Amino acid sequence: MAFNIVILLASLLLILFCCIVFVNAIELLGKAFNLHQGIVGSILAAIGTAMPETLIPIIAILFTGGKGSRDVGIGAIAGAPFMLATLAFFITGAAIFVYSLLGKRTTRMSADLGSFERDLVFFIIYYGIAVSATFFHKLIALKSIVAFCLLASYPVYLWWTVKSEGKEIENVGELYLSRFTRLPFTIPVIVLQLGLSLVLLVVGAHYFVVYVQALSFSMGVSPLILSLIITPIATELPEKINSVIWVGKDKDTLAIGNITGAMVFQSCFPVVFGMLFTEWNLKGATLVSAACALASALVILAWVKVRRSINPFVLCAGGAFYCALILHIVFLWKK
Repeated sequence: MAFNIVILLASLLLILFCCIVFVNAIELLGKAFNLHQGIVGSILAAIGTAMPETLIPIIAILFTGGKGSRDVGIGAIAGAPFMLATLAFFITGAAIFVYSLLGKRTTRMSADLGSFERDLVFFIIYYGIAVSATFFHKLIALKSIVAFCLLASYPVYLWWTVKSEGKEIENVGELYLSRFTRLPFTIPVIVLQLGLSLVLLVVGAHYFVVYVQALSFSMGVSPLILSLIITPIATELPEKINSVIWVGKDKDTLAIGNITGAMVFQSCFPVVFGMLFTEWNLKGATLVSAACALASALVILAWVKVRRSINPFVLCAGGAFYCALILHIVFLWKK
């Protein structure tokens, strides 16, 4: 037990270190190519940090046998969008309050509303369609067509994001790899630091998940609940930590875009994989988690549409939907 806890903490520290290195590299890469914050946050950072939670269900479903593995896969697929749309928003909003109390920034957010709205709309449409497919999951041909349409529609989101206008990245620091080594400050070196940070992020997330699972199994937690609630907390750590780092630097567009861009990515690739390689029969806790994710996104989007602003208070509302699923599991869900 003590060994598991030590490795758990070590992997968490590795994830934190890699996120700091990743943020440094991704900002400089965006600056080097004159990319605005919407592209860097919603595409580059989102796809990069979404790798751990994308690989887990694929490995569980394709390379591990048994119903328990399928439960882990489905739970991870449904758990990732849920964590991003609820807990990640809450943590980001709470971080802004903490930074404000420490005098590091104010509670006023400067996030690009256009990018924020775009990502939430795409997520609600994509994930809403994917979740609705569970109601006709026995119609395999129709479900497969819907899955391929979702996959083919992700480039539409990419095109829309790239063509949109946004603020340039400002106040970027020195590349860590150049600062602490004799390597020159060039684009290949930036890419090298970015690649190394992503590889170590996946390693850290892998060991975090493995030892969280070991502790959870010792406490008798079911595979579905483990993959739906516990595992995504670990695999979504890069997005959460990146966003906390960025709001600390008053770079709200990057912070929010990292979350919402990952939400869009998760509503296409892992979800499509689940639709094609499992029964995709969401029920019980998995269906409730999907409903909570969509409800949280809708509430925040409605606020932005009506008030034409975003603030940490409404982001913290995501915590209520996270608690709703926990309460459902504790009091209502039956195995």
